Amino acid sequence: MSRQPDEPPVEARADSASEAHSSGPPTLPEDLLLLLFRPEQGVIAGETTLFYALAGAVLADLALQGALAAQRTRAASVDVQAVQGKAPSDEILLDAWKYLSDGPRGVQTVLPAIGPTLRQPVLDRLLARGDMRKEKRTVLTFFNTTVLREGHSGRRAGLVKDVRDVLVDGKEPTAHTAALAALIWGSGTLHQFDPEIPWNPSVIDRARRLEEGNWGAGATGEAVTRTMTAAIVNNVISATASVSARQ
Repeated sequence: MSRQPDEPPVEARADSASEAHSSGPPTLPEDLLLLLFRPEQGVIAGETTLFYALAGAVLADLALQGALAAQRTRAASVDVQAVQGKAPSDEILLDAWKYLSDGPRGVQTVLPAIGPTLRQPVLDRLLARGDMRKEKRTVLTFFNTTVLREGHSGRRAGLVKDVRDVLVDGKEPTAHTAALAALIWGSGTLHQFDPEIPWNPSVIDRARRLEEGNWGAGATGEAVTRTMTAAIVNNVISATASVSARQ
């Protein structure tokens, strides 16, 4: 998949410090990146296609806030556009909202446009919140390197439990958790959570239902929001599969 000539990537903001801190609750992209972090290895799962997943999380977060509208085109693709008067207070989400304020854009175009600059500011927030930390190490007694470690907030364990409750135990999710679980599935990394979240047919079936927007009565939100989030996740799946096929 290639970016359209008239769709340049969204540039990183000059003041990264303001992006690194958020006074509000963690956003969907923050929770997604924290879940994709593998504490045992000190790495983030799905790095090669991570920006698609993070971009999808941004769009899904905007959709859940009612700040994003979507429409299907004649070619059966999905266009998204910012809802005027619904500007989010979060800086990272606001950047994407502003980018989408000029007019409808195809999701497959938006993902590679806003995704590449997301990893660092989202990671900076997790570090600032204490959800993750950096640790210096010396390799071969000569080279200093920095590795990622889990922080002491315990928030990742709570997120894993929330997703596990939905995918393993069949608990009805909140809209936030439903979108989060669907994005993990869409990123192609769900199998890497085994044994935290067992990789078995029932889990796969529940993940697919979330992908389709079947969140149950417990997940508040209009049906159109669920449909929009499902369309976003499906575009993440398509983009991720396209990259994987080229590797």
